[in-house]
Parts: sequence; C-alpha cells; structure tokens
Amino acid sequence: MRWLISTCTVLAIAGTSSAEPPKIQVRQTDDAIEIETASLKARINKKDYVSGIAAGSLLDKKTGAKDLGFGLHIMDFLLAPGWRDDGYGRGGVHGNLPKHYVEGPQICTQAKKLVPEVIEGKDFVAVRLKFTFTQPAQGLKAGSQWEQTLVFQPGRRYFLSSERITSANDVDDLFYRIDMPGHIKHKQDDSFEQVYLSYVGMIPAKEFANDFSPDEKFLYQRKEGKIPERMIRAYQVKQDGKPGPWLAGMTLDPTAVYEAWCHQRGYVCMIEELHGHKVKAGESFGAAYIVGWFDNIKEMEATYDLFKGKKSVTVGIKHFGLK
Repeated sequence: MRWLISTCTVLAIAGTSSAEPPKIQVRQTDDAIEIETASLKARINKKDYVSGIAAGSLLDKKTGAKDLGFGLHIMDFLLAPGWRDDGYGRGGVHGNLPKHYVEGPQICTQAKKLVPEVIEGKDFVAVRLKFTFTQPAQGLKAGSQWEQTLVFQPGRRYFLSSERITSANDVDDLFYRIDMPGHIKHKQDDSFEQVYLSYVGMIPAKEFANDFSPDEKFLYQRKEGKIPERMIRAYQVKQDGKPGPWLAGMTLDPTAVYEAWCHQRGYVCMIEELHGHKVKAGESFGAAYIVGWFDNIKEMEATYDLFKGKKSVTVGIKHFGLK
C-alpha cells in the first residue's frame, strides 16, 4: 500500500529541549487516512466501515497498546422513544427499551464511503467527515446532516472529537447513537482487566463472561437531579496477561447523555445515546469528547475537568477550539 505523506509542523511541547518542533504526519491512500504523532497513531477509513477511528488502529506509543473493538467514536443513526413496526429489535441485544428509527442508514456499516477533509494547522491536524441521511421513517423526510470532527495534537495520548447533527424534521424527542469509546472484543476476559463507568464505578472483566441485555445491568438513563459529575467510560487492556493502560471515552457535557449501555453480546457493547430533546427542522445539536489512553482514573478525571462542560470542537484554517 502506497501512502501519500504530508507533515504538519506543531508548537514545541513545554519541557521539550529539542530545537526541532515535532511534526504530525498525515498519510493518505484511496482507502484511509493515517495520522501519526509522537504519542499516537490512528487510521480513519474512507471506505467500508466508516466514521471515527478504524478498529485496532489507535496505537498508544507509550505502552504499545491498541483499542480492542470495532472502532472508536463510531456513528449509527437517529432514533426516538417508543416501539414502531420498523424492524428495530425488541428484547435480546436491544433489551426492553422501546425505540424506533427516525433516520438512517446506520452510517458505520451502510454509508460505505465518506470523503474526509483534512485541516493541517500550526499545532494540530483535524479530520472532518460528513454524511446526509437518506432513509427517513414513515411520515418524515430525509436530509438530516451529520458532521464529525477529530482533532490530533502533539504530546497528547488522546484526541478531541465532536459531532454536529442538523435535523431535517420536527421531532418531539430526538436522540442519536454512537459507540463511546468503543466495544471490547474478548474471549472470557482475555483482552481486558476491567471496565470503569463514572456513574457505576469499577466492574471486573468476569462480569462480562455471559451475555446479558442492556437493561439488565450497568444501564445509565438520564434523570433530573441525578446527572453524574463526569461522564467517563473506559476499559483497562491487558498486556502479556497483566493490567495495562486505560482507553477512555469522555463526554465533556454529562447532561448531553440520554442513555448509555455497557452489556455483553459476544463482546462488551458500549453504546451511548445523546440529546433526547425536542428539535425543530433546521436545528443543530451535538456533543464533544476526549478519547484516548490514560495511565489511571485520576489522570482521566484531571483531564476531564480541564474541559468539562464543552459541547463542540470548532476548527478553522489556523486554529481549533472547544466551546
């Protein structure tokens, strides 16, 4: 595979003695974009299974660890509460949680191709992905727009991300589904040590030995007056059979999360659903995240608190920011 390579010169990190600033490398093929910093390596697919970071590609250079699932910050579809005869599953992997489709298709499996925009700034590289939904529920119209932004910085073992959805319809209670941070492939807990959910605590890997539905255990549903201080969902990988680093997905505005699953269905399924409010046609909404590697929970919490409450990642030609 031949990669087309460009580099982005970035600001020197505090405490770095080298006179030569580090560089972020951007490599492209027809199928993918690869981003490499001094701390991370990641791949973003252009074809097949798309959105977010491709499966097994987020490399932590400090430890050699990689993510264990099907990808990170992966986008699905738009939903609303209540059963309808629309093919959305009842029971089993979906549990007894009445929902129906508002717009599809499922982006990760059915969009098939996305055309990324790469923005190389002085101290970052950003990738922007877009898709327009084409499959509306009965009585609705197609055309809701999804946009995802991923930002990589020097010296960081994590990336910033966000999505922005603009609805084509008036919907009384609209939410969207993502994988956050991502699922966990394993065989009898061989690949991970434990899971941490900020609204539950530590969960040993043995709790996921047998399948169970999302409404049986570890289900989070937003309730007034019971919003957690932080919304952090993470798993600790195993390396040579020993506890390794943590891969965390942190939703920076805890109030944005409508529902969150962490159940076993042949793998640990870490779905997050966001928004869950009335929207008017033309209205936009979304959330912001930190996804990446950490040595421990305290480090996650300290990083979270630096950005807590932020709702979006904005990127210009020469700068980026969190709002």
